[in-house]
Amino acid sequence: MPEARRPVLSVEQALERILETVRVLKPERVPLLAATGRVLAETVAADRDIPPLDNSAMDGYAVRGADVEQADCPIRLRVVGEVAAGYVSAVQVTPGTAIRIMTGAPVPDGADTVVRFEDTRQDGDWVEVLVPYASGRNVRSAGEDVRAGQIVLKPGCVLRPQEIGMLAAVGRVEAMVIRRPRVAILATGDEVVPPGQPLGPGQIRDANSYTVAAQVQTFGGTPILLGVARDQEALVRQGMRDALDRGADLIITSGGVSVGDFDLVKQVLASEGEMHFWSLNMKPGRPLAFGAVDGIPLLGLPGNPVAAMLSTELFGRPAIFKMRGLTDWPHPTVRARLRQSIERKDGRRHYLRVRVYQTEAGYEAALTGDQGSGILNSLVEADGLAVIPGEADYLPVGAEVEVLLLPRTG
Repeated sequence: MPEARRPVLSVEQALERILETVRVLKPERVPLLAATGRVLAETVAADRDIPPLDNSAMDGYAVRGADVEQADCPIRLRVVGEVAAGYVSAVQVTPGTAIRIMTGAPVPDGADTVVRFEDTRQDGDWVEVLVPYASGRNVRSAGEDVRAGQIVLKPGCVLRPQEIGMLAAVGRVEAMVIRRPRVAILATGDEVVPPGQPLGPGQIRDANSYTVAAQVQTFGGTPILLGVARDQEALVRQGMRDALDRGADLIITSGGVSVGDFDLVKQVLASEGEMHFWSLNMKPGRPLAFGAVDGIPLLGLPGNPVAAMLSTELFGRPAIFKMRGLTDWPHPTVRARLRQSIERKDGRRHYLRVRVYQTEAGYEAALTGDQGSGILNSLVEADGLAVIPGEADYLPVGAEVEVLLLPRTG
């Protein structure tokens, strides 16, 4: 499609169209630790009370509250037994007696209070309680955490370590979760060479595939690297078929979506499936392709490395999050004051690479050098993207802007 006929969309319009097409993936059952970070696809109820019995919150002595509520201390009680966590006492607590008890051990019959060791003095087979104790103190009641039959987790929640722990607590060894998206990544162009291979005149190494693959991992997907397709329709088409053969849920390409004579991705995609090519009112990342090949959504990125990474962040991230079953994917942002003035007169929304500083007065943002769409180092030095609205021709030093924070790992 000639450039003049391409629809010009805002970032929001393009994202809306992409998310209308992308679908949540089907669930699968996996072991508990493999479910960490995944979205739950089932309702989980407790199989029993947690804790199952009244138990001690302290190391101490199980006693009758009626025996230790007196104000005049010490109170002498005869020690008639001992119980540890994981065991049940065969001896009852009767008036004037106590049982030595460890944290987590079931409270013996007849007892309703636990006096901690620090408030007692041992005297042979007797113990002296040195301070009065209210009935019920230091006892965790059966079911005080969860009752049998209670719903503890609902579909749609992200399984953090605490949810994994709850699954284990209710007896689960597996969980039904939404499948991780498999994302096939294909670079294109005669000038692009995989890392580790010698470079010829005019050639560059394939940074895009690895940048995008790392982003996919950060977003919770599983990247499938397909390598580089040279500028031949048959090779680009084969790359698409390879993605489908390897079970891709999403295909991401880089390069070949502009208007040059050798930008073959758009030609192949148009013949292989339903494809739309857009010009976006943003910089970097103006050209973008989106559609489907055999029903599998495809996102066609520009070839410049900054534009490719930015487009993946703005469009690939929400698409992958939706496929994972998430319903909300806000970008972490801060408001920051510019340390440099900004002048832009092309009417496009700009995403400028910045380093964010936290000061006593709030956040500040400084540009990370050359802002060209081919300057990957400007992203290496950055921890945020300053969003400059299209209508803002000039922003002075100190102007406040929104900054999208780039994800940190580890």
